[in-house]
Amino acid sequence: MSRKKWILPKTDKQRAVELAEKLDIDPLAASLLISRNIGSEKDIKDFCSESGALSDPFELIDMDKAVITIAEAVQNGEKITVFGDYDADGVTATAILYSFLEAQGADVDYYIPDRNTEGYGMNKTAIKNIADNGTKLIITVDNGISAFEESEYIYELGMHLVITDHHKVPDRLPKADAIVNPHRPDNDIPFDEWAGAGVAFKLICALSDPEDTDILIDEYSDLVTIGTVADVVTLTGENRIIVKNGTERLNASQRAGIIALKNVAGVGEKTMTSTTVAFSLVPRINAIGRMKHSSLAVELLLCDEPEKANELAGVLNECNISRQKTENEITMEAMQQLADNPGMIYDRVLVFDGMNWHGGVIGIVASRFVEKFGKPCIVITSDGVEAKGSGRSIEGFSLYDAINSANHILTHFGGHVLAAGFGVKHEDIGLFRKIINDYAKTVKMPYPTVNMDFRVKPDFITVDILDTFSILEPFGAGNPQPLFGLYNMKIENIVPVGNGKHLKLSLSNANANITAMKFSTTPEEFHYRRGDIVSIAARFERNEFMGEVRVSIHVKDIKDSFTDDEKCIDGRRLYEKVMRDEALSDEEIASALPSRNETVQVYKYIRNNKSIPDDIEVLCYRLNDDGENYCKYMIAIEALTELGLISNDGNGHIRLTENQSKVDLDSSPILRKLKESR
Repeated sequence: MSRKKWILPKTDKQRAVELAEKLDIDPLAASLLISRNIGSEKDIKDFCSESGALSDPFELIDMDKAVITIAEAVQNGEKITVFGDYDADGVTATAILYSFLEAQGADVDYYIPDRNTEGYGMNKTAIKNIADNGTKLIITVDNGISAFEESEYIYELGMHLVITDHHKVPDRLPKADAIVNPHRPDNDIPFDEWAGAGVAFKLICALSDPEDTDILIDEYSDLVTIGTVADVVTLTGENRIIVKNGTERLNASQRAGIIALKNVAGVGEKTMTSTTVAFSLVPRINAIGRMKHSSLAVELLLCDEPEKANELAGVLNECNISRQKTENEITMEAMQQLADNPGMIYDRVLVFDGMNWHGGVIGIVASRFVEKFGKPCIVITSDGVEAKGSGRSIEGFSLYDAINSANHILTHFGGHVLAAGFGVKHEDIGLFRKIINDYAKTVKMPYPTVNMDFRVKPDFITVDILDTFSILEPFGAGNPQPLFGLYNMKIENIVPVGNGKHLKLSLSNANANITAMKFSTTPEEFHYRRGDIVSIAARFERNEFMGEVRVSIHVKDIKDSFTDDEKCIDGRRLYEKVMRDEALSDEEIASALPSRNETVQVYKYIRNNKSIPDDIEVLCYRLNDDGENYCKYMIAIEALTELGLISNDGNGHIRLTENQSKVDLDSSPILRKLKESR
């Protein structure tokens, strides 16, 4: 994992205490709300309220037109097709609108495009098939706002169109009887952050009697919750009201499909929270769209036969397992590209490409690499003629703008600041890599960060802390689960669990001992050892077993307690600048060029320890360096590798080579180049 900068917010303790006394909440909860810009008495009361009123759906522009168009189609017995999307948001939005219209006696069906053969949104082939099937009205959910040619085609075929979407609104609008999108600039509404499922829910509220809103919340909030959590929209405002109700509904669900999905996900007996939804239900719904077809997920959510639901849930679960296997295969192939082309790792934006990689999972692989390398990453799959890519970024670097700089060679493109997708000709992949990295030269690359909420002592961790922050649930985008920092903890023991896939860490300080889990980390990938003094960024989870509640500590990031974040990150960037053979200032050369003694010090440390992790911040820690000489140690290792004294074993460790012989350090190309450039 790359070093990240840990950021602790400033807290106004006195203000927190005053608000806590007035509102009868814990000062820690008040402090967290203040740090998240929820600082007035009214805002905190509204945020912590167990209920709240939803806005009038007719405040949305064109909602009245949508209701008239749909009501006429239902009254006239015209066939309606709900045109959805293949991700969990689109699937739940489809299920919501389809089931509502069917209950109203409408002649309705639904269509979900195939992710791998049709891609996102409407297409003319699908529209023609829908028309041939007798449809007179198409209603989109979670798509359609940019469907210019497709909307014209719908009217050419004699059909009508209502668009409901929540994606960015282009400068012009497509042809439609009604376009309901909260981000339309002509809207004047207090809240506009619904997911596609949320917009679909507002539509069915508009189609119903206002007095029936509570009934609709009770009936559909579970599905809206899944879509809302899946699409990572802010869990504030109306979304918070819906998800609060929806998690309760999920816990008491009578839907055969939801029950079956919870069971195969292993959470059938657990209390559902927004976090549980995000990590158990959502991946399985998304997986079916990536590996097979999302219509099976809609069928599951609508299913009322337990036996059939169990069968469909099993298919979703198998697809999730297959998705994980495919991700791992692509990850290994991409890592082999790095091994074969080591210079790639120095790029500001990492771009991997492969033949016939599964297009449904390349975005997830990109996310993995962002976490691993601490820089924006794009993964491209190609069939030899056409290629499509999916990218993820770090906070502070607009991937949208970066990819847009290559717009002249792209076949299509869409997304936002932290995630985007595009198409490109196979022959232009190399040019794309160059263009996007040239763009990255023009901006100041941000530090990868970990945004902490509190610094705590281990004896502070009790079940009470879970209760303290429970009033802030549901957690998600805009209201993340609190992240706690435990500093200067001694590692007492490291135990592999889960067949070596995870680690259980025993940690201590002068006052307490704790056990923490580091998931998805093998012993080989963990570069610390017993006796090391480390700091951890952790989340606290409620663990219920045999009627007893305990606090489970999940490590999200770990670092030694001595080296400086910024010095390590800046040292890494300077090293990459050297390896890209870019011009250096005299000051940069002085910070990069190791002395003979420093190079010998690194060599002797490796020799005395047989091997070391290829994790230079850990080397700094071992050599009692706060990161000031990070780049020098990197250059020293590069020089020793050039001279054949050490090598990287490909498994994350640097070792001495066999048949050691005396060498002349001045013969190292990288050292010579740095000296000559002074």
